Amino acid sequence: MASPLPVPIEFRLPDGWRPAPPDEVGASGAAFVALHPEPDAGFTANITIDGEFPPDNVGLPELADESVQRLHEVAESVVVLNRHEVGSEAAPALTQRLTFSAVVGGMRRDLVQSQVYLAMLDVDDPRKRVVIRTYLTATAAQHDTVLPDFQEFVRTVRPDTGAVP
Repeated sequence: MASPLPVPIEFRLPDGWRPAPPDEVGASGAAFVALHPEPDAGFTANITIDGEFPPDNVGLPELADESVQRLHEVAESVVVLNRHEVGSEAAPALTQRLTFSAVVGGMRRDLVQSQVYLAMLDVDDPRKRVVIRTYLTATAAQHDTVLPDFQEFVRTVRPDTGAVP
């Protein structure tokens, strides 16, 4: 079942990407999914969003480690290619890129997942920190082609304060 985000956010999808109901595309637990318009060898690149209020003593690297462990439960050959802490002290973020092999649609596929963890303060209670996770999953062959779209997307993710621009 799709899960709501712990805080409202706003973002802009790259041209051509279309929203899809998380439960209908096998992404239960996600709050949002967008699909690329051009599948590669039967696999559709996707952007997925979820988030949580982590315990105060859990940092972004620990959350990234947990994501790797969860992926090990459904995929094989999970490798963390790189991980970087980015952002600022006020707005920390972490990026990591993983490769893995998984059976999707009855076929084994070599996939790449770029993950971005964005820490934000809860606009209703600034003492609380929320982490919004965004993922790009694509075939190894298509990943570098769709990565600029994902980077553009991540730059637009921000808390939705309800203010009209």
